Amino acid sequence: MEQLESTKTACPSDWTPYDFRTRRVDQERYDRMRTATCQCGQLGITVEGEPAMVTACNCTRCQRRSGSAFSLSSRWSSEQVTNRFGDSSTFTRRGASGGNVQCVFCPRCGSTISTSLELFPGLIGIPVGCFADPSFPAPQVAAWCDSKFGWVRFPEGLVSLRDQSLPIET
Repeated sequence: MEQLESTKTACPSDWTPYDFRTRRVDQERYDRMRTATCQCGQLGITVEGEPAMVTACNCTRCQRRSGSAFSLSSRWSSEQVTNRFGDSSTFTRRGASGGNVQCVFCPRCGSTISTSLELFPGLIGIPVGCFADPSFPAPQVAAWCDSKFGWVRFPEGLVSLRDQSLPIET
């Protein structure tokens, strides 16, 4: 079975935050397995390969969910998920797009282990911190920058979006 990798289109003229295009990649790149777990370790998810995208989200809902100034999430195709383990609970809310956002978390320690957005079917979000891997790829996009804390600074070259779709003109 051929593995696919996602790439984004040029920004800002024809770019959307999750415009996934596919191309062939070397199989050895997909031999890497990563496991994300909750704080207590009873809930986890294993993925293979590289994330399709890594995003920093500054929306107020992600700030509340993560308990931080922004959330850092990796996006994976559902085909990259190789294992799920442990007991989980689910919280579903409406997103800004009007679609559902589903958060899966550990009922014992409360850590969010994954998110799914109805707006992006076939993709699963996994908080980067759940991998506890300091070599994890950096984010390519910062979304909802209109609600970003004033003191937060992202690296130069990162695509910054006003909400989840409109680039900030520089």
